[in-house]
Amino acid sequence: MTVKKKNNKKTDVKTYRKKILTFLKAYNKKTMPINELETKCRTKKQGRENFIQAFDELRTEGVITVRKGMKVGLCSKLKIHVGTVTRLSRTFGFAVTDSGTEYFIPGKCMLGAMPEDRVLITDIPSRSGEPEGEIIDIIKFGSSAMTGKIEYVDEKPYLVPDSASKNHITIIKNESIQFSNSDKVLAEIVYRGRRHSEHKVKIISVFGSSESAYSCSKSILAMHGVTEEFSEDSLKEARKIAEGGVQEYSFNNRENLCHLPIFTIDGAESKDLDDAVSLEKNEKGWLLGVHIADVSHYVKGNSSLDKEALNRGTSIYYADRVVPMLPKELSNGICSLNPNENRLTLSCFAELSPDGEIISYRFCKSVIKSRVKGVYAEINSILNGTETPETAEKYAEVRNEITLMNELADILISRKKQRNAPEIETTESKIITDGEGICCGITARERGKAEEIIEVFMLTANECSAKLAREKKVPFVYRVHEAPPAEKVERLVEILPKFSLECPHFTEFKPVHASAILKSARGTDKYEAVNLMILRSMSKARYSAEPMGHFGLVLDDYAHFTSPIRRYPDLAIHRIITDILAGYDNQWLNKRYAGFAVNSAERSSNAEIKAVTVERECEDCYKAEYMKSRIGETFRAKISGVTEFGFYVQLENTIEGLVHIRTLPEGEYDYSEPVSLTERFSGISYTLGQTVEVVCSAVNVNDGVIDFVLDDDE
Repeated sequence: MTVKKKNNKKTDVKTYRKKILTFLKAYNKKTMPINELETKCRTKKQGRENFIQAFDELRTEGVITVRKGMKVGLCSKLKIHVGTVTRLSRTFGFAVTDSGTEYFIPGKCMLGAMPEDRVLITDIPSRSGEPEGEIIDIIKFGSSAMTGKIEYVDEKPYLVPDSASKNHITIIKNESIQFSNSDKVLAEIVYRGRRHSEHKVKIISVFGSSESAYSCSKSILAMHGVTEEFSEDSLKEARKIAEGGVQEYSFNNRENLCHLPIFTIDGAESKDLDDAVSLEKNEKGWLLGVHIADVSHYVKGNSSLDKEALNRGTSIYYADRVVPMLPKELSNGICSLNPNENRLTLSCFAELSPDGEIISYRFCKSVIKSRVKGVYAEINSILNGTETPETAEKYAEVRNEITLMNELADILISRKKQRNAPEIETTESKIITDGEGICCGITARERGKAEEIIEVFMLTANECSAKLAREKKVPFVYRVHEAPPAEKVERLVEILPKFSLECPHFTEFKPVHASAILKSARGTDKYEAVNLMILRSMSKARYSAEPMGHFGLVLDDYAHFTSPIRRYPDLAIHRIITDILAGYDNQWLNKRYAGFAVNSAERSSNAEIKAVTVERECEDCYKAEYMKSRIGETFRAKISGVTEFGFYVQLENTIEGLVHIRTLPEGEYDYSEPVSLTERFSGISYTLGQTVEVVCSAVNVNDGVIDFVLDDDE
């Protein structure tokens, strides 16, 4: 009887939803008094509860809205958009509608909305030509958490939030939490006002000084929901696995490769060694072995470890720290391919022709014993002939393999160029901290031949894994990179003539066209700007259950196979490949993994976006901390971005900051998006890629912001 009543209630609510929508659509005015709507729906006394529930559901979903005078109307009829607030600044915010349109929202029109709030938006006259709107209702609150710093005014503490307008927000006292002026904190909204300044918060936790990059990074992790601690259940599983060790019975049904000269190549500081390589040269060409930690042997589907890994999606790296996807007992222990220790692996053997073409490939479960922990810098010294006697001795056993790997890498790099893969250059930052975790140095991360060797070998194994899945027609998680969006290509075509560069003729933009543009600019003073424009025109790579190919690599088949310790998609496809090797048929594999592949791809893509955002925001704080003691110093920089309010510059060590238009020589400036800012009368222009001398004028570690001004002699 209980179940029947429950179903009847659901049916009644659904019926009222249909009635409400039917009467509002048929009504000859845009809005109808609520009491009239209720009468038309003929709600009996016992049915009023169902009417109210149906009404509230439609309102929360943004289908209907209540206007002044207790009148209700369809949002579609009133031209009201449903959307989500995405970000806020001091005086404005942005919201994206469910149809994908981004709206600029002036601060006075925000209605106190916060990021992740679901809102109703109406159009207002635009000053820029871009969509501009006003929030008229908040239909669902997002997260109530916010980070910020403590600031005392007249001896009373206030919160200055990071993500909302910089209004001082009242703090409701929490006796159990102690904080000081300028502390970085995590707060919870306990009262919502109609303006951001009317909100009230309570402090949940204190991270430390807002002048410390480490403290600010902790708050960034908290704000993005990144948990450093693992659940007790997953830790118990990890400890049990680690204590069990690698037992010989685990070698059953595995190929024993311990006799092969297999070794790892990573950064000197790396502890999670998940890939090792081997190479033979024969009369047919090459036999490349890529041996990856068999994490799927230990992390079973739907286990506590697996759920934790799926939630995290990826390891997050910032400064000298890491938030790992898996507990250190696995990531730095039993799964790490440490030298001279038996390790379980999933191996890919690729047979390559003399010119590097994949002739055949096979995967197998295996066990290896790495000969040596290779280090990029040491192998680079061997390749360029500057190694020390200690280095020569360390690598004596694999010296021949290193020579062969260098030879094959040259072939594979050349092959990639022949495919017309765009050679877009990017620079990563290396953050150096002292014993107290304070940033004491920033450099561009060096990339030598050893790094290129591992990159092209991993690309080959990744390609083979995707080929396997597509040829077997089984569910899989592919790494896809789509062609640039049409609007970005159009923008690129418009901009190139401003750099006196011809754009290749095409009906469909392909990798060869991007390569041609870069080639035409290489060796000129325009190259860095053009490289940046090509980079910014590209789509973002993502994960997909469909094999859509990779635009940037010019490959039809591509997946991420080589890093299951730190990326969930790799772990997911290891699980699938393991079952392919076990002989399960397509029907069983489809039933087991079709939904899993879709879910893994979507969640892994979202996790990657979050990780990249967190890493960038943390890095900004460390860079600001480093520049704190360099205010007043002069630097040589390149203009890396131009906006209507100034331009961004990047120093040789990768640090970036803003030169605001108000600090430029007095005049009237015309903005040629996104290339240049030109003073109308003097003709002085500041152009993307231009070299300038700048002085560091201000730093805000809390916000990760660095300001520059032009050197007086500029």
